[in-house]
Amino acid sequence: MDLATLKAIKPAEYSEAADGYRGTSDMAGAAKDRIENQIAVAVRNRLKGEAATAAVRQLGKLGQNFHYIQAQCGLIGTALEAFSYEMEAAKRKLDTALENARAAHLTVNADGSVTYPPGGEKGEDGKVPAGGTVSGLTDGTASALGRQAAGFDPNPHHRLARDCADLIATALGEATEADEKWAPKLRALKADDDLTVSDADWADTSSDAKGVTGAGGQYLASLPQPPEDGSPKENAEWWKELSAEEQAAWASMRPGTVGGLDGLPSTVRDEANRMVFDTTRGRMRTELNSIPAPPSHAWTWISAGGHPSRVHTDEWMQWHNKYGDRYDRLNRSLKGMQAIQSRFDATGTRGLPEAYLLGFDAEKDGRAILANGNPDTAHHTAVYVPGTESDLGGIGGNINRMVNVWSVAHNEVDGESVSTVTWLGYDAPDHVAKDAPFEHYAYDGAPVFRNFMDGLDSSHSGDSPSHTAVIAHSYGTTLVGAAAQTGRLDADEVIFAGSPGVKVSSADEMDVPKGHVWNQEADGDIVPDIGRWGHGGDGFIIPSDPDFGANQVTTDTEGHSDYWKPDTESLLNQALIVVGKGDAAALKPPSDS
Repeated sequence: MDLATLKAIKPAEYSEAADGYRGTSDMAGAAKDRIENQIAVAVRNRLKGEAATAAVRQLGKLGQNFHYIQAQCGLIGTALEAFSYEMEAAKRKLDTALENARAAHLTVNADGSVTYPPGGEKGEDGKVPAGGTVSGLTDGTASALGRQAAGFDPNPHHRLARDCADLIATALGEATEADEKWAPKLRALKADDDLTVSDADWADTSSDAKGVTGAGGQYLASLPQPPEDGSPKENAEWWKELSAEEQAAWASMRPGTVGGLDGLPSTVRDEANRMVFDTTRGRMRTELNSIPAPPSHAWTWISAGGHPSRVHTDEWMQWHNKYGDRYDRLNRSLKGMQAIQSRFDATGTRGLPEAYLLGFDAEKDGRAILANGNPDTAHHTAVYVPGTESDLGGIGGNINRMVNVWSVAHNEVDGESVSTVTWLGYDAPDHVAKDAPFEHYAYDGAPVFRNFMDGLDSSHSGDSPSHTAVIAHSYGTTLVGAAAQTGRLDADEVIFAGSPGVKVSSADEMDVPKGHVWNQEADGDIVPDIGRWGHGGDGFIIPSDPDFGANQVTTDTEGHSDYWKPDTESLLNQALIVVGKGDAAALKPPSDS
């Protein structure tokens, strides 16, 4: 970067270009939403047959194309904005140096050096101290020595020239650094010249996002930062105060941060989390495809002590030791992601509303929060907390449970909207016997759950607050109890199903209106008995016990996992409570509780 180029450059033009790319990103996002939530829905509901199935499949690919355009254009817009910001900072330094030189009657040369005229008091020889030319210095030590030397010069113009030359050199250096940094980043954002958005494309988008975020740290740091450990209300206020440009920068550079902030609008969180979802899935699929397939001959027989034994082959063991754990982890995570994608694709089927991804993280056991319908506008909202063994890989069953609740609840309201949320936002115990007896899973997850509930309240945009129910299953009931025990639950109803204990001894301690704690215990569900009689006989008071004070809801399912089985009284009773019609739910006679 030379002086003439920096003088001529107009950073605002890059910011204007960023506006154009952001506009394109917004249009692509709107097109994606229309294709996935309107056009594809209409085709699924009105047309049947192979042609219709093929059309829906093609519409899905088209929606992915628009989502990819949205992501890439968002990144390009942010990269251009960050480049404009850095060039503007360099340009301001140059303009300041040029103005100072002009005011001091110094001459700025084409190479950035500064010539100063003779000046100062005459010396013993009767001559005015001579003028000269100085080149800018950017090294801290060299610049300090140069300023010191200029200070000893009896010509006062020398120090002014030194300051101007150094500032020009700094401006040119910063502009050069910005140009050399952003040019390859922007070139990397060029998409393949085809109409297929592959897993490799999404993996590349993940890499691009990391590159833009890393290079744009200075720009991002200049923006208003989210409140440290902020409450959902503080998060909401921070987001509202950002300009559209600032919101776009945060969403494109830090989608995981935006998607994870309780209190932000559900539409914003959904868009950010879907970006994380697609880039993570592309990266994981690409990695999985790079792992050699397991050997086809996994087992063999050996003779040990005269008896045949079935063991893994050496070939399989070598593969498993090198790839097995990662291979299994990737497959399980991708299974969960496919379940989430299947719910996206089911929008409109059987009247299902649009799905909103309110949280997503594939690390370790994974986290995912998925809503059927927008909780920000719903009249009735239910948040479901699953229990032991819940993780991203197995989230499909938990999603389906809340689909079932939504379908029945929707049929029980007249003109009002319902949103049901699957909240896998905590580290659930992995094993019933090994992990579930430990209460730290509940207490670690309790504040996270309360923040989410408070966030729903902060982001709600309806004319009146949503009627909110919490549905908890198994160890999830323990977490909800711990949340109520240690803080405010922010709910109107609590429904327990198959609870082993909830950390409080009375329904009155559940932080909901009196009479609005409900409990289900199915025949053959041994988990409540584990809580009641376990721990060496030193059991807990559980919600199924009469002394707890919960409404004991009629349950016609069996075992621990069928409380949400379609066409059951168990499911209907939950749905009635969700929509505020708990007085119509069937209750067990006191003697059966």
